[in-house]
Amino acid sequence: MGATYVTAVVRNPAQPNRTWQGLFLVDTGATDRLISRSCLEAIGLKPRSQRVYGLADGREVKMDITVAEIEFMGEIVGATIVMGDANAEPLLGVTALESVGIEIDPHNQQLKRLPSVRLKPLPAA
Repeated sequence: MGATYVTAVVRNPAQPNRTWQGLFLVDTGATDRLISRSCLEAIGLKPRSQRVYGLADGREVKMDITVAEIEFMGEIVGATIVMGDANAEPLLGVTALESVGIEIDPHNQQLKRLPSVRLKPLPAA
């Protein structure tokens, strides 16, 4: 399967005119978003807390997190963002997608808008 990318704007909620735009890998295996620390600091965002994350290689690491707004596909979501290393590829995790009613179509690896945002899981068929 191919990779899916989306352009998104990250906005400092305390100073909405300070933004950063980038191309994000959509990662349905990730929960939160990840952006390099330098990009976040450039728009005035600072660490707010730390959280332990499990990585794909099985390691667990404590990482700084912050909060911002992310805008993509005409939608805005408030989001926890992991402050990554300088060479970190921006990642957009599944919670941002689900919270605005967007999912990946598994057949063509493209993002598609659902008719509504789900408040609870669909019943089993």
